[in-house]
Amino acid sequence: MNIEQSKDFLVSTASLKEVRTFSREVFEKINLPQDQKDELVLAIAEAAQNIVKHAYKDIAETSDRMEIKISLKNNDLEIGFFDKGKAVIPENIQHRKLDDIKPGGLGTFFIKQIMDAAVFKKDQKEWVNHLVLTKKI
Repeated sequence: MNIEQSKDFLVSTASLKEVRTFSREVFEKINLPQDQKDELVLAIAEAAQNIVKHAYKDIAETSDRMEIKISLKNNDLEIGFFDKGKAVIPENIQHRKLDDIKPGGLGTFFIKQIMDAAVFKKDQKEWVNHLVLTKKI
């Protein structure tokens, strides 16, 4: 089965529910165990939240939109995130220490546990950041 769907969302915490709904709708079309679908939705939600929280840090309101593109070809799942926020420096991305018990700060840890790879690409001219998550399913 091959799928390719994309949708854009206002860069806002209020949009994160829409991001999860869109992701669930796409994954319902794919024959996967429910727990794996839930993990993939979590990875997408965490990445979208990181865009809102970090790429748009110190920006109270914006009309900018982020695009999420989910594609599946030959059991290769690719999830692209595109935004025009502050440029990401990949070397600076790290999760907090796991023994530091407090809420938040583990989104990148969860993404790395769920996905096979998370890579920032520089090939998108109209976008500042282009994150690609991949997983063999």
